Amino acid sequence: MPGRPIVRRQLDHDEVLTGEAVALDVQPIGLLLRAAGAAIDLVASVLLFLAFAFFVGFLAAEGLIDQAGMQISMIVMLVLVVVAVPAAVETLSRGRSLGKLAVGGRIVRADGGAIGFRHAFIRALLGVLEIFMTLGSVALIVGMFTPRAQRLGDLVAGTYAERTRTPALPPSERALPAGMEGWAAIADVARIPDRLGRRLTQFVAGADAMVPGSRARVAAELADDLRPFVAPIPPVDPEILVRSVVAVRRDRELRALALQAERVAALTR
Repeated sequence: MPGRPIVRRQLDHDEVLTGEAVALDVQPIGLLLRAAGAAIDLVASVLLFLAFAFFVGFLAAEGLIDQAGMQISMIVMLVLVVVAVPAAVETLSRGRSLGKLAVGGRIVRADGGAIGFRHAFIRALLGVLEIFMTLGSVALIVGMFTPRAQRLGDLVAGTYAERTRTPALPPSERALPAGMEGWAAIADVARIPDRLGRRLTQFVAGADAMVPGSRARVAAELADDLRPFVAPIPPVDPEILVRSVVAVRRDRELRALALQAERVAALTR
């Protein structure tokens, strides 16, 4: 018995492939936001180092440590600030540093999963060159030529910055009309052609501003075009049918998006 045909398609830059071969649509954070987040992290690191330097200077002034101890302390703190602290913060927060929290992003693996210490350490180690020694110029140049605005540390560690904050959706005008709940529970709405789907959405969004006669005529035409794709056809006004179909499609798409979001969240735990 012949097997089922294998379907292949090209993954977009904004998709990741899970272990179950499911392509998830993700949104990498832009280069400008990444630069802003990196600048915040850089300022925080400098302030932390200056605070420690002030403390060591105070100890030296009080005669509690000598010149050699002061120099050793400064070197140790420098290593902690530029490598150990960033790696520890990203590991414990699962890719969220202070700057990334501010811009609404986090570092994830190339497959969308949460990063570990190895990824964070590689990023922090290369960040010494990319961010601290060159003030971010190397990271900026590399990010301009990578599809997900990845810096050199991301390319080596196999990571990128994912967007975690999205703008709120505008209030929807596609609520299910009253009395259609029973029909919606059993309705079979097939895939509607894209052109017809756009016409339905435009009608529902602008119906209240239409002339009553034109509104009724357009609703009747859309209802006739919908009949091959909907079963059963409820005995209601054409506009009620159109609004009901749009609401059912919207609810099903929202459920699909929620399922996809759960898959992404499961990968990052």
